[in-house]
Amino acid sequence: MTEAAALNGTARGRVQGVGFRDFARREAVTLELRGWIRNEIDGGVSFHIEGRRANLDLFLARLERGPALGRVDEVVAEPAGVEGLQDFRIRG
Repeated sequence: MTEAAALNGTARGRVQGVGFRDFARREAVTLELRGWIRNEIDGGVSFHIEGRRANLDLFLARLERGPALGRVDEVVAEPAGVEGLQDFRIRG
């Protein structure tokens, strides 16, 4: 079995009020990733994802595209510790 990897990241642009978190959750579930995503007060969206490295890369590529109503200007991510989460959740 491939060892899990994890990333913490942020997406910026028109990513609130456009279904971005729901889009991200659907993509994460499709890619068998675990973690969370939440809106931030600065208008960005932060996330933590865990799973196979190749799937993390696909997730980031899909976030850069974003949902139809959104506009993603930037997605940045950095390695993080694996927390052993069991699912992917939308937080606050």
